[in-house]
Amino acid sequence: MTEKGNVVVLGGTGFVGEHVCEAFARQGHEVVAVARSAPERGRFLSLDLTTVSAGELATRLSETAPAIVVNAIGSIWGGSAEDMVERCLTPTRRLLDALALMPGLPRLVHLGSVLEHTPARPPGSTGPVPAQYAYGRAKAEATRLVLEATATGVVDGTVLRVANVAGPGSPEVSLLGRVARELAASAAADRGAVVKLSLLKAYRDYVDVRDVAEAVVATAAAPVSGEAFDIGRGHAVPVRLLVNLLIEASGVRTRLIEQADRPAARAWHDWIEVDTGPAQRRLGWRPRRSLRESVDDFWEHTSGRPRAALAPVH
Repeated sequence: MTEKGNVVVLGGTGFVGEHVCEAFARQGHEVVAVARSAPERGRFLSLDLTTVSAGELATRLSETAPAIVVNAIGSIWGGSAEDMVERCLTPTRRLLDALALMPGLPRLVHLGSVLEHTPARPPGSTGPVPAQYAYGRAKAEATRLVLEATATGVVDGTVLRVANVAGPGSPEVSLLGRVARELAASAAADRGAVVKLSLLKAYRDYVDVRDVAEAVVATAAAPVSGEAFDIGRGHAVPVRLLVNLLIEASGVRTRLIEQADRPAARAWHDWIEVDTGPAQRRLGWRPRRSLRESVDDFWEHTSGRPRAALAPVH
């Protein structure tokens, strides 16, 4: 164990988890990523938390002698309610069962979602619960389990409910990922792009993935336990702004076509904004990166091209 203690990051090869690993490594921690597929570098433990037993998980984690455990396992919310339980809730339950079998009182930082704040289903809706709500419900239950385990002395846990995340490594299935794919293809072919999206009417609180990683590091060291904090920039912005910033960064001549939403999509909340005050006061953390920096760095990371230079204004 290093002087600062070993850190285990479950979901350490994912979008957020990879940045969390890097942030702890920069602080001098020995970091072990836990996932099903190996990272390009760093220590790695191959485990599938949807199938491994609590006993085996406890044994494997004990071998790493963790001082800090980060649960960064998550999922894109575009799946069924059953998928969300398997991807978001089951791994958390398995992890807590394993930590209960291990000696000591592990420091656990659990990454939740601001979608936990939304109702169980859209008002007045019928039929299956939409994917966004199924995801939020599964994440909310996972958070409840972590806080309950902390209250009963099983772990020393803190929850970070994370807003929309942008920055280097944003997945292809995200809004920015889909747009970047079209822009990169058009840039490579030296032609204009046509990007078709649903109506860009929503307002979301976007935070840079590197700021999220720094929030995790700050939380691990902060004298807080059994609490949940919202992590974002504290400002709702139109998602159209993010798309326009990305198009600007690419320099690709783009025709943007917005198509009418499906009825189920129209029921979704169009405004999400978090209060970052508690995180600033209790964790000593605040977001540092602008949305332009997040989008520019995402474009360069994804396309291998630097941000397009803007023509001078005369």
